[in-house]
Formats: sequence, C-alpha cells, structure tokens
Amino acid sequence: MPKIDLKNLDKSDWKTYRFDQIVKNISERVEPGETDLEIYIGLEHIDAESIHIKRFGQPSDVEGQKLKCYPGDVIFGKRRAYQRKASVVITEAICSAHAFVLRANPEVIDPKLLPFFLHSDLFMHRAVDISAGGLSPTINWGILKIQEFLLPPKEQQAELAELLWAMDEVIEKDLAVLEKLERLEKSILQEIDDLIFGKANSIGDFIDIKNGYAFSGSELSEEKTPFVVVTPGNFMIGGGFSSVKFKYFTGQSYDEKFRFSNGDMIVTMTDLSKEGDTLGFPALIPEVKGIVFLHNQRLGKIIINDDSLKPMFLYHVLRTTRYRKHILNAATKTTVRHTYPDRIKSFKFNKPNDEIQRFYIKKMEDSTILLNNSAQKISASKALQKSLINEVF
Repeated sequence: MPKIDLKNLDKSDWKTYRFDQIVKNISERVEPGETDLEIYIGLEHIDAESIHIKRFGQPSDVEGQKLKCYPGDVIFGKRRAYQRKASVVITEAICSAHAFVLRANPEVIDPKLLPFFLHSDLFMHRAVDISAGGLSPTINWGILKIQEFLLPPKEQQAELAELLWAMDEVIEKDLAVLEKLERLEKSILQEIDDLIFGKANSIGDFIDIKNGYAFSGSELSEEKTPFVVVTPGNFMIGGGFSSVKFKYFTGQSYDEKFRFSNGDMIVTMTDLSKEGDTLGFPALIPEVKGIVFLHNQRLGKIIINDDSLKPMFLYHVLRTTRYRKHILNAATKTTVRHTYPDRIKSFKFNKPNDEIQRFYIKKMEDSTILLNNSAQKISASKALQKSLINEVF
C-alpha cells in the first residue's frame, strides 16, 4: 500500500465543489420489457456499506421504468440513505428507479475514488440529513446537487484511491476465505446429516424440554438492566444466539428456576424472523459478565438425561437439513409459525457411538474456530477501511 500520512493531511490546497460538479446524475430511462439487457440491479441486490454488487436479478423480475447504468457508474440508493447503499456497476444493466446513477466527473474527482467518497461519513450523513419523508425518506436531486464538499487535488486523489482499493482488495480476499470456510462447515453438517439417517432412535429417548415463563410485556424494556429475557427474536438463522434484540427485565423479582446457566442449550419454538427460518434451531446461552439470562415462554431448555448422547453432537443434529424438514413440515401454518416439544422430541435418527460423536464435535469445533477468526479479521479490516475513508474526507 502507498504510504500516506492520513492523520496529517494538508488540506490547504483542497477545493470545494458542488455535488453536481463532482458527478453527473445519469437519468437514461428503460422499460424492462423492451430492453435486450439481461441484468437488473435492485437495491435489494446491494449490500450496505459495500462498493461491490454480487447479486443480480433479471428485467423480467420487475415492471415500470428503470434506469440504465454502465460499467464504472455508482448506484446510490436515494431511498433510506441511512442504509448506506452505494456500489460500483461492472456491466451494462438496468437498475432501480429508487436510486441515483452517479458518474464521476473525471476533471474533478478520480472515478476510482468516487465510491469511497460516497461511503464517507461526511457524504452519508449529509445524504441522511437532506432526506425527506416519513416511512421511506428520499433524497431530492435538486437538493443533493447543490451540496458542497471539499476534495483533494487530482494528483493526490490517485494516491488515495490506490490506498483505499488496496485495503478493499485485502477485505475481498478475506471474504473469499470466509465463504470457503462456510462451505466447509455446511459439508460437515451434511456428513452428520448422512450419518444419522435412520429411525433407530428418537430425540425424546435422550432429552426432556422445559418451557419458560410468560414474562409480562410491562416488565420488558429496551433500557439496559442486568437481566436479559431471552426471546425467539434472539435466535439466528442456522443456529446461534444474537444480542441484537435483547429485552431487559425491569420487574421486581423472578423465579430462580427460570434463570439460565452458562452453556444451557435452548431451542426456539416460535419463529420471529422475517425469513421464517429460525424455527426449531438451537442456541447456547453465552457467558456475559454482569448479565443474567432469563427463560421466556416459547423457548425450550434442553435437558439431556442420557449420557450416551453428547450435548454438542445433539446441537449439530438440530442444525441438519433432515431435522429442519421434520420441524417445518409440521409447523403451524400461521403468520408466526410454531412448533412444540413433542414435535422436536419425535425426530427419529440413528445415534452413532461415543467415538464418532466426539470426532464430529471436534471437527465442527475446529471449523467454528476458523470461521470466527476469519470473521473477526474481516470485521477489523472493515473498521480500518472505514477509518481510512473518514480520515481522508
């Protein structure tokens, strides 16, 4: 990477430009049913805080006039700008009319620097501030175009772009490694899925499932206390535990039997995810200093009463495709889907011996360590990239 002292950038020779001097707003219109183009890019295909577009649709997926975009253009979501969607186009396509198609003015800004400028807090915060509307705040071009921004001289822009693209290349390579590790984990789960094929045992032969307590909504708050009531909303697709939607207990007292211990295995019997894919998945209660986790209703606490079934092997069984089909096939067909302890316990499988269980527990443990390390590295790299962008702008 080029060596640039970002903390001591001399901005004395930087100049201020209106946004419509920095970019051109491309408004070429296309009817999806009348184009030979094969790619449609909606805002749903753009990941937040990413300059890369990795998913696509087809013109036949949509109706109504769209915008045409060309390689090198940047699609910027003008609706809900707080989602921070601005990505570089790599092929001719049509895109959502809820976006701006922005093309760098090369006399003012290096096209390679533009996508990073658009992801700076300086630009994104301004975009949010000028958005108008309630449920779906939208940016008006007439207001955006007159916004003014300070930019470095062209010769310095090339160096900055080289630095930021080098950082981006590091992240993309690490993301490719993460994808391979995710495929590895799925292949191990598939091995377990194949291994347990059969009907020699039922899960209920080895476990009991205890339901939680119906905590009153008046006792729950988003304001932090030392007590967290675990809900179905804390489950992640694929298994695992998330702190994103913590609900905190504000009542005077609770029954100790509804207090979780570190490492308790729980399973959700109500699906609260928009995707509808958390039903029946397991999670382990984590150890968090200063936090007590409480057992809410519609969560099953798994009690293993036969040592021949290892807890972590059961955890992975509850993530297999075969088990998932068992749960979903009998789920209640309402908007919010439910399952029940008896349904979970009725899942039939062949339990392998102790040695094989330990082998797969270790194999999955090693895979999880690699995945976590990779994810942490990517998170650190993205934080550094964001810091670099904001040091520049």
